[in-house]
Amino acid sequence: MDKVNLAEAFASFDDHWNPRVAGDINDFQVKLVKLAGKFDWHHHEHEDELFLVVAGRMKMAFRDRDVIVEPGEFIIVPHGTEHCPEALEGECQVLLLEPNSTLNTGNVRTEKTRSALERLD
Repeated sequence: MDKVNLAEAFASFDDHWNPRVAGDINDFQVKLVKLAGKFDWHHHEHEDELFLVVAGRMKMAFRDRDVIVEPGEFIIVPHGTEHCPEALEGECQVLLLEPNSTLNTGNVRTEKTRSALERLD
């Protein structure tokens, strides 16, 4: 039961759109990911997702509106809701809280799909 320093954890990797598992809570995982640019439109049939912006700014696009999420803010995307995250003005660091069954690209498969996630030490 060690604490996680978010700054150190984010500094331990450089790639984008490749979530790392930082911890487990029952059937949920805490994941850290760096965003750059725009992701793919997708949805998750059964899983809700929480996106907490740690650094940078993120736009969460929905088909009917966009929501800007600033550092220290989070947004919950309900299951079944089509969405497309995008980093604004460079890199964005995000903490995700979602069921451990969640595939990062949801109902689509692209070059950004990560079937098996690395764990942070």
